[in-house]
Amino acid sequence: MTRFAAVAATSAAVAATRSRTAKLTALSELLAALEPDEVAPTVAWLSGGARQGRIGVGWATVADAERDLGAEPAGAPTLTVGEVDAAFDRLAALVGAGTGSNAARRAELTALLRRATPPEADLLWRLFVGELRHGALEGLVTDAVARAEGLPLASVRRAAMLAGDLPTVAALARTGGAEALDRVGLTVGRPVSPMLAATAADVGAALAEVGRASVEWKLDGARVQAHRRGDDVRLYTRNLNEVTGRLPGIVALVRSFPARALVLDGEAIGHHGPGTGDDGPARPSAFQETMARFGTRTGDAGAALGARFFDVLHVDGTDLLDAPLVERRAELERVTGVAAIPQVTTDDPDVGAAFLAESLAAGHEGVMVKALDSPYQAGRRGKAWRKVKPVRTLDLVVLAAEWGHGRRQGWLSNLHLGALDADGTYGEPGGFVMVGKTFKGLTDALLAWQTEALQALETRRTPATVWVRPALVVEIALDGVQRSTRYPGGVALRFARVRRYRDDKDPGRADTIATVRALLP
Repeated sequence: MTRFAAVAATSAAVAATRSRTAKLTALSELLAALEPDEVAPTVAWLSGGARQGRIGVGWATVADAERDLGAEPAGAPTLTVGEVDAAFDRLAALVGAGTGSNAARRAELTALLRRATPPEADLLWRLFVGELRHGALEGLVTDAVARAEGLPLASVRRAAMLAGDLPTVAALARTGGAEALDRVGLTVGRPVSPMLAATAADVGAALAEVGRASVEWKLDGARVQAHRRGDDVRLYTRNLNEVTGRLPGIVALVRSFPARALVLDGEAIGHHGPGTGDDGPARPSAFQETMARFGTRTGDAGAALGARFFDVLHVDGTDLLDAPLVERRAELERVTGVAAIPQVTTDDPDVGAAFLAESLAAGHEGVMVKALDSPYQAGRRGKAWRKVKPVRTLDLVVLAAEWGHGRRQGWLSNLHLGALDADGTYGEPGGFVMVGKTFKGLTDALLAWQTEALQALETRRTPATVWVRPALVVEIALDGVQRSTRYPGGVALRFARVRRYRDDKDPGRADTIATVRALLP
């Protein structure tokens, strides 16, 4: 049996080097040494998640468990891979378990952390809160699986793509080799890992990379993969979770298409008015509203969601994964009609920029630029697809910061951000109103600097948080804002991350709450 400490040591070694070769060597050596039943959980952890999916543990639960420890961490490693995986099984079983589940989850987590050495606890913490940043997520781990098992990389990648589950494919590679991987194919009804896009600064830069391309509206919705066999329709999220029962309107839409077997890739989105009809797309709902409906586990809220599709992977017995995009697009339009996301084919940056402006004017978040000859590379973030969307920035003031956990232990990490309340609508004129938090985008050097700088501005503290005099302005990049009752200004930041501190700017010149609210869709 393999000690969990070996996984933690490998993760730390991978994080400590920028060399892809060194990362790959460390990962493959660990994977090759595992027992067959240890492969799937370890591959999941090294990819940044858990084999069990959602386990109901986040910042608050980890903080509570750390307070419950009441003792120093374990001095010597005793945890095995199998024991940690079993603990994850028990935690996953408590999701949605009702009364008492929070206390049971906290007790289970405390027991696990009590047996963990500091490096093991650090890895567990980062897995729980989604902060595994060792530079070796699924793409590199896929390559490591191939090397560890002595199998062609193309075979492992394709099997992972079609199965939609790298941990399962890694275990299959260990027990069945190349022959077992070759038997993995696209099956209507089994979700496929979605193809992902890299980022481009603008349409011109994207076209320079991919050449003549399909430029498509980028909707601000929820990724949805639709599978149809006869009248049976199944819908899956980008994480391959089934959500069929939540989205009866999309189910009916997919059933209406002129095909008996289909696999489609698209976006679920709400609209103010008709969703996908002959009159074209209506004004899209705010992302927050779409996701609220999408996340409801009954079909009542989800019935209002429609869908637009941008790719087709299978039609009536023919797999299209390896067909060039130009052929897939033609088949998509034939099958889905007006439910296909609008696009223009061009290599002209001016045409692409005009189409981007059209998308933004229609209430969407940008465009996708896709090489016409590209196959559907499921599960890959390659250069064939580029997303282009405006980057919004705000200059906000730091109001407080929370102490970090795990790798960030001892540093002030999660920033409380405030906008200037210039006219006193929400308090004193010239004061600040909180609009969100973020711990994203902070390098180790910046964490160390801000920990010292913020404590010098301290006005009060609790065990978890240090409040400061509003003196530091920080430039925040964000994807937009949404309505929120959490903060007094009625607005919250979406996907906020730190770009830099603005030592050239006084707090009185920070962006106002009116400016922030003006970004509401």
